[in-house]
Amino acid sequence: MERVDIGKPILDRNERLAAENREAFARAGVFVLDLMASPGAGKTSTILATVAALRDRYRIAVIEGDIASKVDSEKVKAHGIPAVQINTGGACHLESEMIRRAAEALPLDELDLIIVENVGNLVCPTEFDLGEDAKVMILSVPEGHDKPYKYPNIFQISEAVVLNKYDTMGVFDFDEEEFRSVVRSLNPAAPVFAISATKGDGVEAWAEWLADRIESARSRAAAQG
Repeated sequence: MERVDIGKPILDRNERLAAENREAFARAGVFVLDLMASPGAGKTSTILATVAALRDRYRIAVIEGDIASKVDSEKVKAHGIPAVQINTGGACHLESEMIRRAAEALPLDELDLIIVENVGNLVCPTEFDLGEDAKVMILSVPEGHDKPYKYPNIFQISEAVVLNKYDTMGVFDFDEEEFRSVVRSLNPAAPVFAISATKGDGVEAWAEWLADRIESARSRAAAQG
């Protein structure tokens, strides 16, 4: 029996549009970060803490992805940061077409950094290139140290791992040494930043890593003319 892979055309189209997004962002000189995490990991609070750390150096906007509601984008706008809400209508991830349409609502030439908050999910977002410069994942301490065993792909494709809600470490049975060891085995190049986003603890090191990535991208673009 002949089998038809309906997923391949979808992914092929997504890859083509992601490449177009990447070219458009590069022309505008905008660095795009795709933040992935499960629901409740603290994506929005991490975004707000990152904005607070970098807003004096970079012009920042946020694209919020959710299945429904605009609660998170309203939180970001309340801090004076441009934000565009994408409601996926049930889809468990963002796709490059959604990002293209959201970016059209932003003044790209007036931005240095766009932070994309992907839909809360540790599986689906890993399959879709959005045209971003870097994918980073957030895990919160209450989720447990065993997540790298259960969801290895998201740890493997992320350039860095943010360990949020670090201030709750004493309340939960979280084996930090084992967690870091498993992450290293999956992705030796990915640094792990322990932060408490709502308190600002540890955010400086994470923000400096991101700033270094932005400056490296600018240097490569300048070298290529």
